[in-house]
Amino acid sequence: MESGVAVTKDCDLVARLIRQATCLNCPKNRKLFVEGETAHEVFYVQEGAVKLTAVSPEGKEGVIAVLGAGNFFGEVCLLTDYPRRVVTATTLVRSTLMRLEKSVIASLLHKDAAFRQSFVAYLLSRNRRVEDDFADQLFNTAEKRLARILLLLCHSGNGANASTITIKITHEMLAQMIGTTRSRVSYFMNKFKRSGLIDYHQGLRLNRPLLTSVLNE
Repeated sequence: MESGVAVTKDCDLVARLIRQATCLNCPKNRKLFVEGETAHEVFYVQEGAVKLTAVSPEGKEGVIAVLGAGNFFGEVCLLTDYPRRVVTATTLVRSTLMRLEKSVIASLLHKDAAFRQSFVAYLLSRNRRVEDDFADQLFNTAEKRLARILLLLCHSGNGANASTITIKITHEMLAQMIGTTRSRVSYFMNKFKRSGLIDYHQGLRLNRPLLTSVLNE
């Protein structure tokens, strides 16, 4: 599943967004929109983290993405074929967000070449991550999928060289993200800890070189 994809932190871009956005200071577990609602707005994460979830016809909830600072979400509303939300968005921690009306984003895409270039690049990168996630589900073991998602979460909004996951992620959530059971995630997390791949000290800390080696085995 996605996590922190295509981080967009260009200062000029953010300044242009702020001038036309509503700033939201949201507590943890704030629902920003719910699957099935009419969609009129696009959001941008300045600080914090947001999870996107969806519910299957059988009623099973799955985590579609965890997005950190620098990420847009809700942009599917820009497509005329999708007038309603296809996911539910909830803050994972206290977060600062920008909310932009659909008409504002459409106007920026039409009139502002720099914004258009940055936004299209963001969407292309996000699409690439979706392709990578699909391949990960098809070809990797649950253990490798867990190693990959931990590395992605590690630098969600914190920079590519970060070594700490600063948002609280439960084993149940990790299980939803990689398509396995909570007990399997707990087994692998204990295995990673015994092997020195992870540790718990002021958040979940990763040994990036060793954890990356799991993906290359």
